[in-house]
Amino acid sequence: MDNKVSYDLIVTIINKGYSERVVEASKKAGAEGGTVLYGRGTGIHEQAKLFNIAIEPEKELVLTLIDRDKTDDVLEMIMEHAELNKPGKGIAFVLEVERTIGINHLLNRMVNQSIGDNN
Repeated sequence: MDNKVSYDLIVTIINKGYSERVVEASKKAGAEGGTVLYGRGTGIHEQAKLFNIAIEPEKELVLTLIDRDKTDDVLEMIMEHAELNKPGKGIAFVLEVERTIGINHLLNRMVNQSIGDNN
């Protein structure tokens, strides 16, 4: 019996202050959580000026590792809650993950299922 799980990585880049919306949406759609990183935008549409000084907007990146069979549901929920279908709100994309190590929640789920089956 092959217990191998295929994963995707959903990368969501949004304006500062919106990461909580992304994480909450991900959890509602079945994700276990996410990792939030901070960055700054450098694109041509990112440049604003204040007193003739360039301001680079702060960004948040949310990395969500997800079972491949849940990817579409999670991505749809992120788009809806973070309003990524509106201009200037952010972007999300999916990368296939070739290998993973250190994922304990999968082991915990299998143990809990086994205990539940024995009761």
